[in-house]
Order: sequence, then C-alpha cells, then structure tokens
Amino acid sequence: MNQTYGIAAVAAAVVATLVIGATGLRVSRTTSDFYVASRTVPPYLNAMAISGEYLSAASFLGIAGLLVAEGVEMLWFPVGYAAGYLVLLVFVAAPLRRSGAYTLPDFAESRLGSRAARRVAGVLVVGVGWLYLLPQLQGAGLTLGLVTGAPRWLGAVLVAVVVTLAVAAGGMRGITFVQAFQYCLKLTALLVPAVFLVLAWHGDPRPAAALDEPPAFRRPTQVTVESTVRIRIEAPLRAVATGTVDGRVLDDGRLALDPGVHEVGAGTTLRFPAGAPVPERESADGRRGGASSWAEPLSAGSDEHPLYTTYGLICATFLGTMGLPHVLVRFYTNPDGRAARRTTVIVLALVGGFYLLPPLYGLLGRIYAPELRLTGDTDAAVLVLPERLLGGTGGDLLGALIAAGACAAFLSTASGLTLSVAGVLSQDVLPSLGIRNFRPATLPAIAVPAVVSVAAGDLPVAGAVGLAFAVAASAFCPLLVLGIWWRGLTAAGAVAGLLTGGGSALTAVALTIAGPLEDGWAHTLLAWPAVWSVPLGFLTMVLVSLATRHRIPAGTEAAMARLHLPEDPAGRCARDPARSDDPMTRPRPGAEPGVTTR
Repeated sequence: MNQTYGIAAVAAAVVATLVIGATGLRVSRTTSDFYVASRTVPPYLNAMAISGEYLSAASFLGIAGLLVAEGVEMLWFPVGYAAGYLVLLVFVAAPLRRSGAYTLPDFAESRLGSRAARRVAGVLVVGVGWLYLLPQLQGAGLTLGLVTGAPRWLGAVLVAVVVTLAVAAGGMRGITFVQAFQYCLKLTALLVPAVFLVLAWHGDPRPAAALDEPPAFRRPTQVTVESTVRIRIEAPLRAVATGTVDGRVLDDGRLALDPGVHEVGAGTTLRFPAGAPVPERESADGRRGGASSWAEPLSAGSDEHPLYTTYGLICATFLGTMGLPHVLVRFYTNPDGRAARRTTVIVLALVGGFYLLPPLYGLLGRIYAPELRLTGDTDAAVLVLPERLLGGTGGDLLGALIAAGACAAFLSTASGLTLSVAGVLSQDVLPSLGIRNFRPATLPAIAVPAVVSVAAGDLPVAGAVGLAFAVAASAFCPLLVLGIWWRGLTAAGAVAGLLTGGGSALTAVALTIAGPLEDGWAHTLLAWPAVWSVPLGFLTMVLVSLATRHRIPAGTEAAMARLHLPEDPAGRCARDPARSDDPMTRPRPGAEPGVTTR
C-alpha cells in the first residue's frame, strides 16, 4: 500500500470525525441533549448511526480474515451479527424505548426497584464495553501499522485520544452525526473497491482457485515471520530462506523441506516460487485444518468440536446483540416505541447489505493473499487485496479508501462503546454531577482497554468480538427478556441471574484470553460459553424469582403497562418531567428543568 495515500486517507477520516463531533458541542445544550440527543433522532438517521457503530473492526476486517484462515463455516459470524437485530426487533426494541431509561442499569433499577440490580448490571456493562473495545484497538493498530509502518501500540493510543476528544466534546448528539457519516464511509470503502476486485477476478484464468487444497502462491512471494511458528508440509517444498529453520541458520540459502512439521524462527524470511503450496500453520497444540476443511463446514479444522463451536457462535451472536450497551443506548434516542421499531427494520436492511461484502473479500484473500495464513495476519486481507489484484495508482487509491473505511470502523464503534461505558461510570461510579462528570469518565472508559490492548498483544479481531457477544448474551438477554415479558421477575432473581450467567461467561472469557487451557472439551466450553451460560442465566433468574415471589416489586404492574402500552397519539409521553421516572428528563432540585450548567 502506498503510505502517502494511506496516511492522507486515514488523516482525512480522523479530521472528519473530530470536526463533525465538534458540531455536537454547539447543539448539545441540555443534559438530555448530551446523553440521549433529547430523544428526537429520526429513525433513518438513528439507523445509520446504529449501523455505523455496530459495524466494527470485526465486521470490516475480522470476518474476511476468519474466512481466509478458517473457511466457510465462519459465515455464521455475519449471519449472526445481522440476525441479532431480528431478535432485538421482536422482543426488546419498542418496550425498551418506552421504559424511559438511558442505560441498562437504569432499566434494571426502574423495572425492579433495586439499587443492587443496578450496580451489578453496571459492572457487567463496563466489562462488556471494555471487552468489546479490545478488538477495536487491535484493529486500529493493525491498520495504522500497515499504512504507516508505525508500531501497533501507537495506533491503539491514537484512536483512544481521538475517541476521547470526540465523545467528550459532543455527547450523544454529536456522535449521532459522526456515526451516520462513518457508516456511509465504511459502505463506500468496501463497495467501490469490490466492484473493481470482482472485475479483476473475472479476468483471472483460474477464478475457482479459492477451493484448492492446499492453496498455492500465484506469484513469487516473500514472507517474513514475526514470531516463531510451526508449519506442516504435505509434499516436498523448495524455498529460499534467510533466518532460522529447524535450528539451522541460513543466509539467503536454498531450502528443501520434506513432508512433515518444521519450525521457522522469528524474523525469518522465506521466498516461495509461483505455484508452491502454502504451508499449513499449526497451532500450539498441533491442530490444523483437514484435507478439504476450508470449503466444508464442520470439517474439524482448528476446532476439535466443530458442531458445538457452531452452536456457541450462533447463541452468542443471535442473543448478544440485545445486550450490547452501545447498541441499546441508541434506542433511547428515538422519540417513541414505534420509531424504535422502524429504526430496527432499517438497521436490518443496512447491516444485511453491508455483510454481503466481507465474505467476498475473504474469498479473494484466500486466492490472492494466501501467505497471510502463514504469518497469522489474516485480518489484513481486506487491506492488501487492491494492491494484489490491481496494483498501480488505482490499487493504491482503492487501498487508501479501504484504510479510511477501516479507520472509520474502529473509530465509530469505539466512540459508541466509550459513550455507553462513560455514561455508566458517570452515573453509578462518580458523584451525580451531570455532564461535568461525564467528560472525566471518558478517560477511564477508553484508557483501561487501551492499556490491556497494548499488553495483550495480538488477538483475532472477530474472535475477540465473539467473546464480548457471549458475555452480553449471558448477562443481559435473560434480564431484558424476562424483565420485559415476565411479571414474576424479582430483584433477587435478576441479581442471581446476572451474577451466574454473566459472571460465568466473563470468567470463561478471561480464562480463554489468559490461555491456561489450549485443547480438549474444557478449552472449547470456555471459548464458546454462550451455549451453557445463557440457559444458566435464564434458569437462575426464574428459579430464584419463584423462590422469592413474595418480593415482587410493588410497582410491577405499572412498569409492565409502561413497557407494553403504546404512547399517546402525539407519539410522546405526556408525563410531567418533574415526576418522570426518566433520569434524563427529571430535573435536579433547584435546577431549571432540562438545563444543566457546564
């Protein structure tokens, strides 16, 4: 990729983010403006903003990378990401908007009348938000490192600074316009290059090479291995090496590799001739893909238990969307429940259309950038394809456009996550001082995951997002579904379910990232916990609520009526703000209603 074009494109995306976000500083005049845009965002604009923050680095880069590395069974990721909004539409969208809450802890307290439920929900919201921020910062480091050659940690730090400035400046109203713009940029950044890439692919004499096993280098290729890896060779392979291979130090020496497993040292450069098969990279426990695993779902590739893994992915993505704090907070900005439903339908169309593109990039990456499987940098497939297929100035310009889209991907999602986490911290951790506490809360909201991202090293972008979905599904899916649709839910049941379901999933994710178990059923159960943690959360909430049915909150009937009865004909609640249960519209004693002092 041409660094000049790439740096200019990324810089333009960052500047646009800051400029549009700064406009929110001029139009955010009240507390309600700052937190929920005064609940006046129309459905089409809100849908674009939701799509902008939802289509993260995992969608823009990670899905294609997983397809290159693992094969077609990873198509469950885009299917689940899109289908999650259908579940959200059916069960949650309109009642949640009618609740009048701003955050999930607000909903827990207003529905159950319990400060304990609010505190537990707040801790889990912060945990999910920080976990989801990790892959965004990883994607930032990958993109900016590839574009500029800078170390990856610098990209994560730069994004953290930009996001902090944008969120602290304009709040929800400013971020709404930023995220709507970034959705348009991300769609354009994938759609326009895809047209040219497909045309180039159509002119290839062997367009079906993606299904070949093993894949082959289509031209002489040089590969530099950053860390020590073990590779498996199925047939004799010749290459030129500089570095260490099987303990031998070579300096531009010819190398003949026999079938079997070989160790390539960190920093070694290998040059392969055109037509040479791509060596299979083995994991630490020696597992690898089967003879034709890429094009065959459930073929026991990198997972010992592929069917369970698939169900774990489906449960996490289908049910996790409704528990993502940065997505739910946007539904509170709709004028009413009907607008919330219309917003969700539009989001389904926008997100579904976008997800047609990453699988195409994954297929082309398998053909034209197969060495990424050897280096482990498969998340870079989207970024390198224009140069591989087109080359020249056209390829450089399209590569720069994709880099700008990738920048928008991690900026938009990181902004939404930081906004939601900072909202919880400012309301539940720091003293209640309105916007004056929201702005300082943005610092820990983004700083903690930034530090962890630098310390954790490389994480697969889409895989890390899948872990965040699992925790969100385990904690908040039971709370929202039962809280909205079951009168018998009690505060004790909700707290027990949150701790059991969300806590167990969060523990499983922490152990997965730490890596004490690398194979066997124990590793699989921890890596894909949603299959057992979501039912555990539901079961715990129901059983404990039945055991404490005498403690059903006194205002349950009124709360259920508020969730399910339509708004007045004008489309807005006619409650007196001074008696409102909405923390965003209830004025503080001695303050002018709806106005806060900065």
